[in-house]
Amino acid sequence: MLQTATASSSIVPPVMTGARPMLAISDLHAAYGQSEVLHGIDINVAPGEIVAVMGRNGMGKSTLMKTLMGIVPTKSGTITVDGTDVTTLKSHARVAKGLAYVPQGRMIFSTMTVQENIETGLTVTGSRKVPQDLYTMFPVLLEMKGRRGGNLSGGQQQQLAIARALASNPKVLLLDEPTEGIQPSIIREMGRTLKKIRDERGLSIVVSEQVLSFAMDVADRVLVIENGSIVHESLRADIDEAQVARFLSV
Repeated sequence: MLQTATASSSIVPPVMTGARPMLAISDLHAAYGQSEVLHGIDINVAPGEIVAVMGRNGMGKSTLMKTLMGIVPTKSGTITVDGTDVTTLKSHARVAKGLAYVPQGRMIFSTMTVQENIETGLTVTGSRKVPQDLYTMFPVLLEMKGRRGGNLSGGQQQQLAIARALASNPKVLLLDEPTEGIQPSIIREMGRTLKKIRDERGLSIVVSEQVLSFAMDVADRVLVIENGSIVHESLRADIDEAQVARFLSV
C-alpha cells in the first residue's frame, strides 16, 4: 500500500503526458526459488525521464534491476521496452531490444583495456569501433583507453561501466547503486554526467540508490521500495525529504 496521498498509478510526471512509456513494468513478481522477493511492482518510465528507486539494503532494489535484465527470472507480470514485451527474453536479447545495465560494483573486466571493455558493449550494434561521442562524454577514458580497467580508480571504473553500457545504444539505462564506494566530488560529477546523457541521447534512466542527495540531484521522480513493494512515490518537486529519509534509515 502506498504511503502517499495519491496512488502510484496516478502520479504522472509532466514528460509522460501523451507519451508511451519507454519502460513499462506491470504487476512484476520475482522469486529466488520458492521465496518471492518482488510483490507486484508497477512502474512506468517516460521517454527521457530519470527515475530513482530508493531503499535500504535488502529491500529489493538490486533484485528489481536483475529481474529487469533477466538475471533473476520473472515469476509473473510483464516488462516492456518501447512497447516491446521482453519479459521472457534472455539478457542478451533484452540488450538488443534497448535495455542496458550497469551492475552494482561495476563489474568491468579488470585485465582488459579501457577500449576493450567498451568494445564488449558493441556486440549488439554490429559496429566494431567505439563511437567518438563516448570518449567526448568521458574524456578520461580517451586518455586511458590503453590502460587496464583494473588500474582505474573507482570513479573512473564507474564511468567505464556506463560507457560500456551506452555502447549498446540503449533506450533505457539501468544503474544499480552507482555511487557505492565513490567519493562525494565524483558523485556530483556523475550526477551531471547522467543528466547530460539523458539530454544528449534522449535516454530513460532508472537508478537504484541509497544516497538521497544524489537522487534529488538527478531524478525527475523518486520511488521507495521496501520488502519488495513500492511504498512511496513522488515527483522531485513534491518530495518530502524527511519522509523519504525515514524510509532509508535503519
